[in-house]
Amino acid sequence: MPEGGVAPILHKEILRYEEIIRIVKIAVPFGVRNIRFTGGEPLVRKNIAYLIKSLGGIQGIDDLSLTTNGILLERYAEELAGAGLRRVNISLDSLRPDRFREITNGGDIDSVFRGIEAAERAGLTPVKINMVPIRGINEDEINPDCLLATEF
Repeated sequence: MPEGGVAPILHKEILRYEEIIRIVKIAVPFGVRNIRFTGGEPLVRKNIAYLIKSLGGIQGIDDLSLTTNGILLERYAEELAGAGLRRVNISLDSLRPDRFREITNGGDIDSVFRGIEAAERAGLTPVKINMVPIRGINEDEINPDCLLATEF
């Protein structure tokens, strides 16, 4: 998260749900079967459960997943599962609360942990955790025995 936060995007500058639904309907005959909601933080979009339900109702869509920072997941996990979301990926770049706050510009790691638990209770499994190593920030949290490559 940039220190100054992220500049808000005007509603007219992003795709409307109707446009997204139309694009997916057009893409399905060309082989699109899986949809992943990402980009910024999808849980800040108003009524994201409506979009998930709408896309899940399209004949040919097999899987709906979402990548989130997890901060709002506790609030929305059950609703998202009810709308047809199958699983979540959570971006969690540190397990240290102080470092997490620094990386996310004030985020609360405990809310992410509660979000993970809520996702599991709601059946949004498997819950996958993603970490982006950042040189000089969090690379010391990586177990070198687990690395697939020697450099990042």
